[in-house]
Amino acid sequence: MTKLLFVCLGNICRSPSAENIMNHLIEKADLGDRITCDSAGTGGYHIGSPPDKRMAVAARKRDIELLGAARQFQRKDFENFDLILAMDRDNYRNILALDNAGKYKEKVRLMCDFCQKYDLKEVPDPYYGGPEGFDRVIDLLLDACEGLLEYVK
Repeated sequence: MTKLLFVCLGNICRSPSAENIMNHLIEKADLGDRITCDSAGTGGYHIGSPPDKRMAVAARKRDIELLGAARQFQRKDFENFDLILAMDRDNYRNILALDNAGKYKEKVRLMCDFCQKYDLKEVPDPYYGGPEGFDRVIDLLLDACEGLLEYVK
């Protein structure tokens, strides 16, 4: 079983979207017995909150339902997951700051490393923008998740 953890800042926009998109692709590929997903935030601002409504609307346009409740990334996540996917460089640095010995550095990657069509290096945070930003993030994450699924397979 491969365990994937998607991480952004607050765990209400990008990382729950990536988790649910990946679960959608895993289900379509009939790989639920081989891959499992979760998401978390580096900050504790929204613990227990559902995914952002604007993000949910953008995902629903692609027949993807956003489920889950926000939680904060914890040190034990390093041991519990095989691959930890940071949405941007700040998330990446904040995750690795909890790994003082550098023991888990090889497990942490940027989500955009798996993009096949887009050439962005980071998933932009749509929180303070308009609806088009949420649609753009969903499209970007669909691309990255498709690439990630190929990588994991």
